[in-house]
Amino acid sequence: MWDLRRLGIRDEAVLEAMMKVPRHKFVPTEVRLFAYENRPLPIGYGQTISQPYIVALMTELLAPTKTDKILEIGTGSGYQAAILAELAGEVFSLEVIEPLARRAEETLRELGYTNVRVRVADGYYGWKEEAPFQGIIVTCAPERIPPALVEQLAEGGRMVIPLGPARGIQRLCRGIKEKDGLRLEEHGEVVFVPFVHF
Repeated sequence: MWDLRRLGIRDEAVLEAMMKVPRHKFVPTEVRLFAYENRPLPIGYGQTISQPYIVALMTELLAPTKTDKILEIGTGSGYQAAILAELAGEVFSLEVIEPLARRAEETLRELGYTNVRVRVADGYYGWKEEAPFQGIIVTCAPERIPPALVEQLAEGGRMVIPLGPARGIQRLCRGIKEKDGLRLEEHGEVVFVPFVHF
């Protein structure tokens, strides 16, 4: 089992959520043996479940609260959505690959997460009818921030997003929405699957 505190995660609510959510439920049977190792794992369709440390770090940077409405771009396995569901009021998650979205939806339902909604859609355009969001988390890497996501973020809201070239090293950024736009901070280097946009 990973020691996230030793790796620098400090938020007790995040640490508790990471201990509570059963990661093995979100990975294919053939890799379940490795579910509690601190590394990404394949989930099919060229996608991965992020390593637990990165999930915890992004969640800590997002700092969701029980009154927050959160938008996730890239449902993938549904694991990050489950962590968010432990901490936020409502989670709206978009996934462009339909079989992944359906599988994630089923897993989340089986585990009793009633505050997560999953939709098959291009995350580039966000989820306009549910905006504004107090937090937006992007689990795939675009080269630039999609404008719709900035628009749909509430003033004072937080966006956590990896930015950079596809299949290269990206920068993990947190954006804080201010009156004149998004103020970005950098939080280290990461490697994410590319942002798929049609």
